[in-house]
Amino acid sequence: MMSPTTLVLGGTRSGKSAFAESLLDDKPAVHYIATLAASSDAEFSERVAIHQRRRGPRFSVLELEEPRDLVRLLAFDDHPVLLDSIGTWLSRLDVCDAQELAILTQQLVATLRVRRMPLVIVSEEVGLAVHPMTAAGRCFVDALGSMNQALAREAARVFLVVAGIPLALDGYRGHE
Repeated sequence: MMSPTTLVLGGTRSGKSAFAESLLDDKPAVHYIATLAASSDAEFSERVAIHQRRRGPRFSVLELEEPRDLVRLLAFDDHPVLLDSIGTWLSRLDVCDAQELAILTQQLVATLRVRRMPLVIVSEEVGLAVHPMTAAGRCFVDALGSMNQALAREAARVFLVVAGIPLALDGYRGHE
């Protein structure tokens, strides 16, 4: 049985978060896992506030204090969950450590496989941009690309949001 997971991919400011939220419109209460670390940047804080106002009170925020706590938070299967975003989560980890990344991916996938409540995951699609000029940038792009592929194989539905328009991706998912 495929997990009740939906993966929503998109570029920066593509409308992916708003679309992901709309997928849970019929749910009276949703846990929102915020992967972003606190920021002292006023402009960025305002962007976060806009997201918070749009979501409204039916979304209870679960702050991700420590990035490695993500799997533990997802294991609580008592409410639908919106996880926003994988790219932000990975940016808080050492993604150049291939062994650590593989372990985190395995743990995340295993958690998705046992969830019963709906889970909507937002992630950035970075494969449409130029190649980063730094080793750290290339590690991040590689890690996010690998993570997105692993999540897409597990998800019941995958969408790509471009210019606010969601496109359902129903392609080949490979062999298990």
